[in-house]
Order: sequence, then C-alpha cells, then structure tokens
Amino acid sequence: MEINWQKEVEARKDDLLKDLFDLLRINSERDDNKKTADAPFGPGPRDALKHMLAYGERDGFTVKNVDNYAGHIEFGEGDETLGIFGHMDVVPAGDGWQTDPYEPELKDGKIFARGSSDDKGPSMAAYYGMKIVRDLGLPLSKKIRFVVGSDEESGWGDMNYYFEHEEKPDFGFSPDAEFPIINGEKGNITLGAHFHGNNEGEYRLKSFAAGLRENMVPGAANAKVILPNDKAALEMEKAFYDFVEKNPVTGTITVEGVEASLELVGKSAHGASPQSGINAGTFLALFLDQFKFGGGAKQFLHVAGTIIHEDFYGEKLGVAYEDEKMGKLTMNAGLFAFKESTDGFQADNFIAMNFRYPKGITAEGLEISIDGNLGMQGASITHNERNMLPHYVPEDDPLVATLLSVYEDHTGEKGHEKIIGGGTYGRLLERGVAYGAMFPGYVDTMHQANEFMTLDDLLRATAIYADAIYRLAK
Repeated sequence: MEINWQKEVEARKDDLLKDLFDLLRINSERDDNKKTADAPFGPGPRDALKHMLAYGERDGFTVKNVDNYAGHIEFGEGDETLGIFGHMDVVPAGDGWQTDPYEPELKDGKIFARGSSDDKGPSMAAYYGMKIVRDLGLPLSKKIRFVVGSDEESGWGDMNYYFEHEEKPDFGFSPDAEFPIINGEKGNITLGAHFHGNNEGEYRLKSFAAGLRENMVPGAANAKVILPNDKAALEMEKAFYDFVEKNPVTGTITVEGVEASLELVGKSAHGASPQSGINAGTFLALFLDQFKFGGGAKQFLHVAGTIIHEDFYGEKLGVAYEDEKMGKLTMNAGLFAFKESTDGFQADNFIAMNFRYPKGITAEGLEISIDGNLGMQGASITHNERNMLPHYVPEDDPLVATLLSVYEDHTGEKGHEKIIGGGTYGRLLERGVAYGAMFPGYVDTMHQANEFMTLDDLLRATAIYADAIYRLAK
C-alpha cells in the first residue's frame, strides 16, 4: 500500500496547529508551592496533561489519566505494545523573550513559545502521526500507546508513579530530541556542594543566587555584598564594569553606602550542552572571588568562580572522562544559592552540579572524586535520589533499523546512530530510543529564551512519525 504521508499531514495542518497553539498557551512550569493531591507538580503540568488527554477523548481513542501524574492515549490490539512518550511540562520561561512565551506566535516560518520544541511541538507531531494511522484504518498487529508525562524536566516523578500502576510498553520511542535517531544517552546525576554561611573577611557576601533548574545553564545571577568602606565601594563599581567589558556578559551594579547589589546576565542553554551557554553564576562568582571575602562565603565563591567556572568537562574537578562511543563527561553548574548565616553547613547554601556521564564510570565513583576534591575547599557533597544509568540500544536492533529506514526514505539522507548527554523518556524502556523531532542543522533553542520550532520541521516530523508508527506496528 502506497501512502502519501505528507499529503495526509497537509490535510490536517490547520487542526494540528490549532491544537498545538492551544496547548502551548498553558503555562506548564512545575510549581511545588502550588502542588496538591490533585496537582502533584502544580496546576500547570496538570492542566496541560488533561488538555492533551482531552484531545485523545475527542478523537475517539481509549484514554486513561493516572491521578494527574501521567496518562495515555491508545488504540489497537496485539500481544505487544508500541510506546510513544511525550511530556507536557516545560522549564521556566526565564527572561530575554521577544514574544510572550505563553502566547505562541508564528512568524518567519517559526513557532515561538516555551515548549514549542521541548516537547509540546514534537509530542503533537507524534500524536497526529498516530491519529493518521488510526484514521486511515491501516492493518496493525500491535497496540499503540501514547504515554503523556508531566514531570520530565524535573524529577520524573510522573513516570515513577505511572509505572507503579501501568505496565511498560515492549518497545518504543520519545519524540524529544533529534533525527535521525538517539539510541544512546549518557548517565545523569546531580551532586550538591554545600557550604557554611559565615563571613570572615573584609567583604561580606549577604546573598548570591543564580539558575532556574539544574538542567539549565543559568542565564542570570545576582548578589548582595557589604563592603568595608566607601572607597572599596567605588573600586568594586569600577572593577565590575571593567569585568563586564572584557567578558561575554552584561550587567549592572548599584551601590548604596557600603552595600552593593550586582546583577549579571549570560546566556541560558540546555544543561546537557553547558558549553553552549554563558553561565552567569560562575562569571559573577569569578568577579567576586578577587575580593577579600572569608569563611564559607569565600569557599563558595572560589569553588564557583575558579574551580567549576567553564569546567564543562570536569577537568578542574578531576573527573574528566571520555568513552569512545558515548563521548565526554559534561558538567553543568545549574543552581547557586547562598545566604549569610552563622550556623554550620546550610542546606540552602549550595551549588548544584549536573553531570552527564558515559559508560565506563559510575555515579558512586563521581561522588567519591568530587567529595575528595571539593572537600578540600570546605564543601560537603550530597547527591540527589535520581541517578540515570547510561542507556544504549544497538544500531542493529529492529527498532533502530526501522526508524533509521523511515528517516532515510523521507529525507534522502543517510541515517546513523547518535548518543547524547540529554535524558529522554526513551530510556524508560530497555528497547527505547529518542526519535526527532529536530532535524540535522537545526538551531537548538531548548531551555532558552525565544524557543521555537519551524513549521516545516513540525510537518515533516509528523509525516515521519506516521510512517514509523505504521511500520513498527503493522
């Protein structure tokens, strides 16, 4: 049977865009301050999840909501289940947008909105791909289940809960990365370096803050400093503007008497590619580290501004490692917090370092090394509960081979395997991968201001997903 998949997508283009734009208008940032039993990650992720599931109900699929943690949309029969995994939550919008991040705009062939490329746009493309296969009444031998998550950008608590109540699909993909395929993902763990909140120098650090999520490069940072005298205030002000002029950052400093308020702006980026951003947190610490701070404040600034500043591959931390297939370990310092206090180590005085590590090393080994190196700098090291192990599906697996074949047929380009530092729902399954929706050469705006997905890529991806779903389930 010869099917013109692109024609089928074009016939549904207006409906697809309307559904996507309505979904993008929902601010689905996680908000723990507003979480309830009915909204485990806050009202935004819940509302986006329910909105997506409502599309499935409208279109006649079997739909299940698992207590507003996650849900699924499915059809078909068979002994095996093909799983497709998307997520409705988004990272915080942050600053620097030229449009309203939650009022999508289509201009110059690009859809601008938070979530347009990560992951509401690709999820909608995959959903419409599934819908086309169902609408055409094509013969299938497997069940198809679209699993919709709501906590992918944070702790994956949605999937933990979902799979306590539902069986895992047998194989599948997540439309949450790049074409031609992502069949390998590095391990992922966050380590926290905690510090005393005391000041023992001529200068006092009252507060320091940077970052929105551990998996985002901080695009902005701020600090409040008490200076020893008026002369020191004038010297810091001059030094600050000299620093800004010589470095790839912008910023302001406001001095009132002997108190200075500093703000620095860099460039946000996805934490899996920290070298693509400009970490405002480490740059601000680099500037402040030259002054005579003491105690825990000095240790905090020195670690942030000297040891982990631009240490994208863990070389200064002493944990650099490279695997022939999976590539280099990367480190993103995503969250910084310091408040002056006199009580020992403080849970809220910390730097969160997110590591993406290849096979050949372990999270335990990382923690031991970091504890040894930063312990000498006065830090106490902790780890978060989520440790994702490196994941790989061989290139000759039928799932990978089929998806690469579909990509080649639609693009005329040779498919090949790829391994990334990012973590996707594809790793939830032993035979799970990430597949699109970004094409080679795309401009990566995930986790950044002015996030967009091109309309052409959205429509091309939808056709590829429809064909791939059919080939995998027929």
